[in-house]
Amino acid sequence: MPTSIELTQLRLLLAEGGQLIDVLPPREYAEEHLPGAINIPLKQLGADTTSALDRHKPVAVYCHDPL
Repeated sequence: MPTSIELTQLRLLLAEGGQLIDVLPPREYAEEHLPGAINIPLKQLGADTTSALDRHKPVAVYCHDPL
């Protein structure tokens, strides 16, 4: 179930081993992304592209949209 979190909560989640997924297209990801983020473009997000994630750790998914 998706849940919005604040930056302080995200920092804590990542400090405790959480996984950070950036869903931008590869070119945009290459231009700018948060340190430690894994790129899985939104259009490719699925069981096969997320199989390498640790299912026992929380996942935070984000997309930077400057608009």
